[in-house]
Amino acid sequence: MVASDCHLPGTVTQLLLGIDEGTTAVKAVLYDLRLRPLLAEERRVATTHPRPGWVEQDAEEVLEAVVDAVAALLEGTDGEVVTCGLDHQGESVLAWDADSGRALTPIVVWQDKRSQEVLDRLDPETARAVTERSGLPIDPYFSAGKLAWLLEHALAGTDGVRLGTVDAFLTDRLGGIFATDPSTASRTQLSRIGAAEWDPWLCERLGVPPDGLPPIRDSAGHLGTLRHPRWRAEVPLTARVVDQQAALAGSGCVEPGCVKATYGTGVFVLAHAGDDAPTADPGGLLPTVAWRVAGRTEHALDGGVFSAGTLLEWLARDLGLAPDAPALVALAAGVPDAGGVRVLPALAGLGAPWWRPAARAVLAGMTGATRPGHVARAALEAIAWRVADVLAAAAERALAEALRVDGGLTRDPLLLQLQADAAGVPVERGEVDATAAAAAALAVVGAGLWPSTRSIAEHVPPGERIEPRRDKAWRLEQHAAWRRFVERAAVL
Repeated sequence: MVASDCHLPGTVTQLLLGIDEGTTAVKAVLYDLRLRPLLAEERRVATTHPRPGWVEQDAEEVLEAVVDAVAALLEGTDGEVVTCGLDHQGESVLAWDADSGRALTPIVVWQDKRSQEVLDRLDPETARAVTERSGLPIDPYFSAGKLAWLLEHALAGTDGVRLGTVDAFLTDRLGGIFATDPSTASRTQLSRIGAAEWDPWLCERLGVPPDGLPPIRDSAGHLGTLRHPRWRAEVPLTARVVDQQAALAGSGCVEPGCVKATYGTGVFVLAHAGDDAPTADPGGLLPTVAWRVAGRTEHALDGGVFSAGTLLEWLARDLGLAPDAPALVALAAGVPDAGGVRVLPALAGLGAPWWRPAARAVLAGMTGATRPGHVARAALEAIAWRVADVLAAAAERALAEALRVDGGLTRDPLLLQLQADAAGVPVERGEVDATAAAAAALAVVGAGLWPSTRSIAEHVPPGERIEPRRDKAWRLEQHAAWRRFVERAAVL
C-alpha cells in the first residue's frame, strides 16, 4: 500500500529505509534525506494464544512480512537505499538453527507469561540479586525466563541452537548478521546495568548459556548488509534498536529529561536519562539503554503499560461491544463520562510501577444503566491513568514539562485530552508512525550523514499540543481514587 500522507519519490535518488517490526504488524517506509516519507508498506502479523497466558507468532511469517514489505517498496522506486534502520519488539524471543537459519520455535511474544514457572523456582536471595544486578524485576515480561523455558521444554538435546530476540533472527537470515544491540540486551535480564556484554552470573542463574546468544554491537554504525532474492538491491544496515527506544529518538527526546509515550499494543513511557547508567528504581521504573553509537551509551528510564490497543480490541472484538476498536473509541466520545465504570487494563498483567504479573483485567462499577459507551470511555480513562502512574513514578528523576506521544491510539482526541488531564502536563502529538521514521533517523546517524543523535531533534516537526483542562486538586483526588481501585482490583 502507499501511505496516504506520503509523497511519491519522483526523481529522488537517495533513500532512507525504516523497518518497524512491531507486535501486530511490520511497517516499512522509504524517506528522502530530509526524513520526509515517500512510500510505505504494512503487513499484518498474526498472534496466537494456544494456551492461557501464552502469546506466540510464527517466525517465518514475520520474516516473510519484512521481506514482502521491503520488496514492494523497492519495486516502487529506482532510487538507491543508502541507509536502513530496523527496530523490533524488544523482549520477544525465539530459537533457530545456526546452520540453516530455520526457526526451531515460535516467537514467544513479550506479553507471554509461560516463563513464570521458571522464575518461581528462583530462591528469594537469588531473585533479589538478579534484580539488583540487571535492574529489572522478576517478571515473565523479560527475555531471560522465556529463553530458559524454551531451552527446558522445546530445545532439550538440540545442538547448534541460536537464541535471541527477533532482530538477531531477522538480520541473521537476511544478512548473516548474528548480533544484537545494547538497548535489546538491556531488556533481556541477562546483562548488568551499564555493562556492554552478557553477564555470565545472570546467564548461569537464569539458565541461559551465553554462547548461544548474539554478540552485542553498537545500535548504529556500519552493521552489515541485508539482502534477499526478491529484493532488487542490497540495503546497508546502519541501525538496529528496540522499537520503544527508536520511538524515543523519533519523538525528538534526545536530551536528558525529555519523556515520550508510544500508544500501540501497550503504552511504553521512556524518559531520556543521559550518559550515566541509572540505578534500579524503587519506584518501579526500569533502567535501560536508549542506544549506543560509536561506543557512547545513552540511557533511559522505562515504564510499560502492557494492555492498551489490545484492551480496546478485546472489548470490541471478543466482548462484542463494537465492530472494531475505532468504533469502540467513537462510542466513548458519545458519553459525558464513564458512568461509574472502572476498567483495570491487565490482560497481560500489570507492568510499571506496580509489577504484578498475576493481575487480571477487571471490569467493575456497572449498573443497569451501563452502556457500551461507558465501558469504552472507562477503558480510555484506564489507559490514561496507567500512563499517569508511570509519569508519577518518574517525577523524581525526569519531571516532564510535556509528554510527547505517538502511535496509532494517538489519533483519538478524547484519549489525548484524558491523558493531558490525568498527567497534568501538555501532550504533544507527533507522527502516528514515528517508530519507522526513528529507525531511519538512527540509521542516518549510523551512516555518518548526521553528526550525532542530537541532530535527530532538528528533523522532528512540532506536533499538535493539547493542554490540560483539569486543575491540580482534581488530578490528585482522581489519581488517588484510581490507585485505590488498582490496589483492590489487582488482587482479584
